[in-house]
Amino acid sequence: MRNRTLGGNLTVSDIGLGCMGLSHAYGAPTEQNEAIRLIQQAVDMGYTFFDTAEVYGTPDDPHQNEMLVGEALAAYRDKVVIATKFGIRFDMTSTQVNKPLVPDSRPEIIRASVDASLKRLKTDHIDLYYQHRVDPNIPIEEVAGVMSDLIKEGKITHWGLSEANEETIRRAHAVCPITAIQNRYSMMARWHETLFPVLEELNIGYVAFSPLANGFLSAKYDKNSKFEAKTDYRSAMPQFTAEGIDKNAGLLKLLHQIAKDKEATPAQISLAWMLCKKPYIVPIPGTRNTGRLAENAGAADVTLTKDEVKKLDMALDALEMSEVFGGSRICKMK
Repeated sequence: MRNRTLGGNLTVSDIGLGCMGLSHAYGAPTEQNEAIRLIQQAVDMGYTFFDTAEVYGTPDDPHQNEMLVGEALAAYRDKVVIATKFGIRFDMTSTQVNKPLVPDSRPEIIRASVDASLKRLKTDHIDLYYQHRVDPNIPIEEVAGVMSDLIKEGKITHWGLSEANEETIRRAHAVCPITAIQNRYSMMARWHETLFPVLEELNIGYVAFSPLANGFLSAKYDKNSKFEAKTDYRSAMPQFTAEGIDKNAGLLKLLHQIAKDKEATPAQISLAWMLCKKPYIVPIPGTRNTGRLAENAGAADVTLTKDEVKKLDMALDALEMSEVFGGSRICKMK
């Protein structure tokens, strides 16, 4: 797999692996040895970029995903880039499957988080450390100041923001240069395209999470697909409802058509579309399936011309689509 650069100097594979779903939000967690084997297979396939967070875990172990990633990548540490996140916890009083998020980026919390993450990840530094969600109670300049200190201390080498707007990006970057933002982005979730100009101005990368709209754009789901209501976020996502599938029929038809023309799959077209749109976009689809892992990696070999990307954008603009899951609700710290 080829590489691209986030910010000025963080080299990563064209496509990264989002590891969250191995532990969290997509049903019962993957058996540990199986999950470790899949992450290591990703390395063998050319993946060098792995994404996790301190809150991706199970009911029994709220930090399980970081430990999983640390264990799987320990033997490859000098060959891979590990990204993790700080600054939120889940509202465990909620009965929702996708529990509301409680932001908390107090400096003392950040410092406790980074030390705990380093231990779980079995590493002496974090390559890319994101604020998971902006904390309205803590000025972003204060957060950026802590990041600057952590870089000087060698605990992290780069930092970024997740789900941030232009104003926040500019304010943070002025204090400590940002390497990447990580925002939702897919053919069904394009609202952050308005950030492209500022990212280009400041030389900031865009790491796209949920690039397949939580798997929907793989075209592998239909009205008979079932999701466990208590552990699988897809059970509450509008794109997977019967109504949503009907509304998205035109989108899936378009994907199948282009995939046939390019001798690719719908998932590969969905990923290639963003890879070919901007050189600083890096999608991080997740999977539990080795075949899907290889399929996603293969998207880096699918070429769409600028004209093809433009025509596809125009087609997407004209299509009827359902709403798409936009993320867990943010609530105030209690």
